[in-house]
Amino acid sequence: MKRIFTLFCLGTLTTLALQAHAEDEDSDLPEWAEEQVEPFRARVGNWVDNTSRNIDSFFGGDQSAIVNNESYLRLGQEIDWMEGDGTGDDISLRYRIDLPTTEERLRLVIESDPEESQGTLADQGSGRLYNDQRDRRSSTFGLDWLERRDKRENWSNRIGAGVRLRLPLDPYVRFTSERLWDIGDGPWQLESFNRLSWFNNEGYSARTEWDIGRPLSESRHLRFITTVQWREEEDTLEYSEIAEFNQRLNRRSALRYSAIAIGESASNPRMTNYYLQTRYRRDIHKGILFADVIPELHFQREVSYDPRWAMTLRVEMYFQREINRDYFHF
Repeated sequence: MKRIFTLFCLGTLTTLALQAHAEDEDSDLPEWAEEQVEPFRARVGNWVDNTSRNIDSFFGGDQSAIVNNESYLRLGQEIDWMEGDGTGDDISLRYRIDLPTTEERLRLVIESDPEESQGTLADQGSGRLYNDQRDRRSSTFGLDWLERRDKRENWSNRIGAGVRLRLPLDPYVRFTSERLWDIGDGPWQLESFNRLSWFNNEGYSARTEWDIGRPLSESRHLRFITTVQWREEEDTLEYSEIAEFNQRLNRRSALRYSAIAIGESASNPRMTNYYLQTRYRRDIHKGILFADVIPELHFQREVSYDPRWAMTLRVEMYFQREINRDYFHF
C-alpha cells in the first residue's frame, strides 16, 4: 500500500510539475467552466465587498466607498487520506470583514477562525489540514487599535477587544506585536510575531514566533521558523521548529519542502511529532481558484515514530471585488 501511494504521489506531482512548466496563461479551466466560474465569483465577490462597505459606512462615514478594503471570503473543499484512518473530506469556510474607516487607528473586524481557536501546536500539526472547522462557533466581532508604524523601524503593536459570537458570549482581549530586522548587510531577515490573548471561557494564551529566512535566488527562498506557545487550559509549554525551502516554478505554480518537529514541556522537554512534507500549489484560474497537493510522512512518539503516510488534495476559491494574487503564497 505504501509503495502504491508513494507512486501515486510522485505521479501526481510529476504531472502537475510538467503542467506548471507549460506555457503560462491565466487559467487552466476549459472555456465552458470559465463561463460558469467568472459570473459566480463576481457576484459573491461584489456581495462581500458591498456588505463590508455598507457596514463600514454606518460606523465610519462616506470614505468607506473609496478606501482599500481587505474583506474576503474563502470557500474550500479538501479530501484527506491518512494511513490507518482512511479517507475523509470536508468543506471549509473562512471570512474576514474589514471595516477600515471607523477611525484613523481603530478598526472593526469580523472574522471566523481566530488563531486562538486552532488548538495546541499538536492539534495544528503540520498545517496540512485546515483547522477552521474545529469549532464552527469561533467567529469573533471586535475592535482593533493599530499603531501606524513600519515594523522595519519600530515594534508595530495592535490591541484588540470584542466577543466570540457564541452563547453565552465570550469576551476577549488580544495584544499583538511585530518586528522585522535586516541582519547585517546580507540577505537574511528576522521577523518576530508575538501575541497575548485572554478569552473568558478559555483563559490566557501566549504565542511567539521567530522567522529567519533569506532568498537564495529570484525563485527560491529558505526559512527557519521557531514557535513557542502556552495555553492556560492545557498548561503545557509547546514548541515547534520548521525548516522550509520554497521554490516558485513560474508565476502560477510553487513547491514547498518542509521538515517539522513539535515538542512540549519545559521541565521535561520531549519531541512528540515529526513531519516531512511536500506541498504543490497551483493558481488554476486568474488568482481566485487554487489547488494544493500535499503528500506527507508523519512520525509520532505515541507509536514509536513508525511512519504514516498522508495525502491531502484541496481546491479553494477566494471572493473579493479586487483580485489579490497574494493568496498565491503558501
